[in-house]
Amino acid sequence: MVFKRVGLRLPFTPFERELLTEVNTAPAQLHPNNWAFVRCFQILCGYLGILPSVDVFLHFFEVKKQGKSLWMSFSGVAGRIILSLFQNSFKGWKGKFFKVRATKFDPTALEGFPLYWSEKPISAKALALDDLAPYDRDVCKALAGFGVVFDTAKLIANEFNAHGLSTYFGTCLWFSH
Repeated sequence: MVFKRVGLRLPFTPFERELLTEVNTAPAQLHPNNWAFVRCFQILCGYLGILPSVDVFLHFFEVKKQGKSLWMSFSGVAGRIILSLFQNSFKGWKGKFFKVRATKFDPTALEGFPLYWSEKPISAKALALDDLAPYDRDVCKALAGFGVVFDTAKLIANEFNAHGLSTYFGTCLWFSH
């Protein structure tokens, strides 16, 4: 369900693996809307010709633990929101899981992040600009400089439609000035 709605694919991208490792979280521990943030951040970076960076992502999003549960969420930082919520509610998602395993064709497909649920996922405040490397700082300033909250549903819907992405970005960036 989440994979199909947000365009998530296996094997995970290096960015996705690095982000999961950084927050010490298994893929199934993230709320479905979080996967939309992750995918859309990559789509946005790809369109702009920027290599997605975990530090840049963690400048715009805080990591929050869901109460006493082991669920994790990314929350946009007030004043730095660049992506809209994908969907307000994913009903019944907690009971729908499937098993994923590496095969002889790609035995390394699942390396690089925890596949087991972490009892100590990392909850963290967003990174400040001063905590970032100079290139990441410049990327954050550029993304914030657009002054746009990008529509995650439109980004996901047009991920493989170059004309659709160009039209969307052209429209939202033109209206932002």
